[in-house]
Amino acid sequence: MIAPTDGLPAVLAGPIVRRAEPERVVLWLVTSRDMPLTLALYPDDDGRAQEPAARIPLAAATRGVRIGRHAWIQLIDVDLAAHAVPPLPVDVPIGYDLELGAARTSLAAAEPGLCYPGERRPRFAIRPRLTNLLHGSCRRPHHDSGDGMARADRWLGAQRDDTAEWPSVLLLTGDQIYADDVAGPMLRAIHALIARLGLWSETLAGATLPDSEALYACEYCYYQREELLPMEKTTRDLRDRFFGGTRKPVFTSATAGNHLITLAEVLAMYLLCWSDAPWRGLTFTRPELQGDENATYDAERPVIERFVAELPAARRLMANLPTAMIFDDHDITDDWNLTGEWMDSAYGHPFSCRIIGNALIAYLLCQGWGNRPEAFDDGVLDQVDHFIARRDGASQDALIDRLLSFDQWHFTLDTEPAVVVLDTRTRRWRRQRQPTRPSGLMDWEALSEMQGRLLGRDAVVMVSPAPIFGVKLIENIQRVFTFFGKPLMVDAENWMAHRGAAHTLLNIFRHRGTPRTFTILSGDVHYSFVYDVTLRFSAMRQRIWQITSSGVKNEFPRTLLDWFDRLNRWLYAPYSPLNWFTKRRRMRIVPRRPSPAERGERLVNGSGIGHVRFDAAGRPVAITELRADAPDVVFDYPDSEDENGHGRF
Repeated sequence: MIAPTDGLPAVLAGPIVRRAEPERVVLWLVTSRDMPLTLALYPDDDGRAQEPAARIPLAAATRGVRIGRHAWIQLIDVDLAAHAVPPLPVDVPIGYDLELGAARTSLAAAEPGLCYPGERRPRFAIRPRLTNLLHGSCRRPHHDSGDGMARADRWLGAQRDDTAEWPSVLLLTGDQIYADDVAGPMLRAIHALIARLGLWSETLAGATLPDSEALYACEYCYYQREELLPMEKTTRDLRDRFFGGTRKPVFTSATAGNHLITLAEVLAMYLLCWSDAPWRGLTFTRPELQGDENATYDAERPVIERFVAELPAARRLMANLPTAMIFDDHDITDDWNLTGEWMDSAYGHPFSCRIIGNALIAYLLCQGWGNRPEAFDDGVLDQVDHFIARRDGASQDALIDRLLSFDQWHFTLDTEPAVVVLDTRTRRWRRQRQPTRPSGLMDWEALSEMQGRLLGRDAVVMVSPAPIFGVKLIENIQRVFTFFGKPLMVDAENWMAHRGAAHTLLNIFRHRGTPRTFTILSGDVHYSFVYDVTLRFSAMRQRIWQITSSGVKNEFPRTLLDWFDRLNRWLYAPYSPLNWFTKRRRMRIVPRRPSPAERGERLVNGSGIGHVRFDAAGRPVAITELRADAPDVVFDYPDSEDENGHGRF
């Protein structure tokens, strides 16, 4: 079943450009062997230069984490001044190459797919003025559609002759992987890659199986992992949702049959979702399945094959464009930290805590580390090294405990306007008296710290994985289910579900010292929309744009979203009696019309990625959804009236 380990590409994933500043470059990649690396830089690269302006040995600038016999995660954080390299110019192409090993083999030559046609090497630009960006969330490999990342690659390829059109950043705003929703062929590929790379095994405390090897060999490994997940007798909300009063797994995903469990599984998932290289020469057969599972596997296989075919484009995009990322629930597990009761149940069981912790370790190594490397210098990486050196259950659980209390996942990009990326998952405002009701997405302390990052700025781009201003009908449906004690049934995660968090956030928007212009980028919901918002009773009269792009490779059930879209329009029209009792009176919220679109349509469904262009004052002036399988959609102007009956701006 397993291909031999010889013939592995030297670089399995990446390079991904994580930060690009005049005096600093941060790259992430995974190599199949430990080897010296050299960074070759070509400032103001017109593509004709044969020799780099600087060659930087990376031994001191690289921190590697060995995750298997043939796999090293490498984060390269280069302080150019420390190597006597002049600051890089802005707004021009910067070419780069990685020279591998003592022979200094060119990565660009070994992996020509990293370069756009006619270019010798990957090239990025440092764009301190935020003129435009790409953003999106929710990339589910076995959703039967094109990949929004590949669509973004085609779009960027068309801009290569005009550096002024290159985005400042690609923002991935949540659910970069689906750890809780995995296709059978993908899980089979994960296990083949684990064996091929020799990714580390682990013991499974609190599980019915002793270790990862027993998991991979057991009869419930494919499509039946609900049988293996920890069971909770006392949590009524979780129990009733699927099992009508019987024992229910702690995990709430409706698609947990292939939920990733081990750290090796999650790490392999990242490699297989971000690069075509691990798929080369990877062979695996269909596992032994039962009944309808065979048909499910056969239906999923061609979808995964089409996903793999588009991976070179996704890999090239991230090698040529600075990329920042933040988690949402599916990067870890569905409904992650939704309620206090969920948290008590999930973290109170050693096996479920290990599963969540494994996904968080993988997020640290594959996503969070590159956002703000210095945030992890205070002992976190030392603890990672300690765990890798020992590879026992105690050190793994100690690392997980450290990450569960870590509070520095958020970050800011120092562009103009700045991009402030929120952690809405790990610092939640718990309800002490009503733990079954949704927690606030950020607690008071986290919101206060966020306000400090906003003060004194004229404009800001804020990334909130869940929309701050959502679709009123859907939020009210969530509110009804929450009232009856069923928030998990409708994923009742919105800012307005917790009064304290909502009021604090709106007060921050109204504060005299916060920006007059907010652009909020969100994902999560599996459809796209744009609202123009004005706070009515604010001395500053802040302007807010809620721009939601979701998903990169996912979508909402089509018929259901069509009904929600039209019912929302009818039930909450400006003069609707129902709307009179539910007005958001302190705000003017005006939905933008997508074009092309059917009459009355405000929500856009289908895989793609968002593109936003800004004016000199940091206000969005062109908002487009670049669609993977359909014509692009432009959100070109607001409706004539908002939900409260006020004319448009």
